[in-house]
Amino acid sequence: MSYGIPAAEPSADIPVCPRHPDRPSYVRCQRCGRPACPECQRAAAVGFQCIDCVNETKRTTPGVQSVYGGALAAGRPLVTYLIIALCVVVYVLQWLIPKDAVFQEFAFANAFAPTEPWRMLTAAFLHSQDLLLHIVLNMYTLWIFGQALEPLLGRIRFLALYLLSAVGGSLGYLLLTPTFPLVGVVGASGAIFGLFGAMLVVQRHRGGDTRQLWILIAINGVIGFMVPSIAWQAHLGGLVTGALSAAVIAYAPRGKNRSLLQAAGLVLVLVLLALAAWFRITTG
Repeated sequence: MSYGIPAAEPSADIPVCPRHPDRPSYVRCQRCGRPACPECQRAAAVGFQCIDCVNETKRTTPGVQSVYGGALAAGRPLVTYLIIALCVVVYVLQWLIPKDAVFQEFAFANAFAPTEPWRMLTAAFLHSQDLLLHIVLNMYTLWIFGQALEPLLGRIRFLALYLLSAVGGSLGYLLLTPTFPLVGVVGASGAIFGLFGAMLVVQRHRGGDTRQLWILIAINGVIGFMVPSIAWQAHLGGLVTGALSAAVIAYAPRGKNRSLLQAAGLVLVLVLLALAAWFRITTG
């Protein structure tokens, strides 16, 4: 007859893992010197560290930041791709849902500003169903400028700038056109021009050459004046808003309060947009 032999308890002379006292551990953490069992070991530049030291390093090491203080958006520009995907989905819905329901509910017109101000933003995610080139050109331009600006600004700052520029585009149309006749406005062009303005400010701030940007803005501006169906007013509003938002981000003083100052500045831009819209609505 055989008898089971109970496992021997680790003696006081055998090092054990602090997290698992029943496991003898002869490998010690390179940082704190405590024993660590295989489950609690993490490879380090030299040897191993225990999981507690690795977690402590993560907590105390500041995150890598972009040039303008945002979390570094390494890899693909996810916000840019998300906006493109959302615009494409909405465009498909415009075709699938009958009777222009999406257009009627979310397009912007000056008469809607007092009662349905959210249309100033939602209109930027709709596009003309009569011209496929409208959404294609806008999304291509967004893809080009998003890949450049999103890593520089950080994802949250880039998204805030884009949304503010979209509202600024609608505001430009509100300020510079009469309320009637009632004309629906859709498209991401105002927000795209906001990216033009932002890139202009960022390039200027970093000491880069801005001549090509000025040429690009001028060409698109002329096209806006020459083609009747293009709302150049929205382009101008988006351009100014994007440049102002980028200036807030780029020229905020460096230091521990930089992010707070940038956030406060962007909120101030939003307040200015709201005040301008209120002034236009109340004065007729």
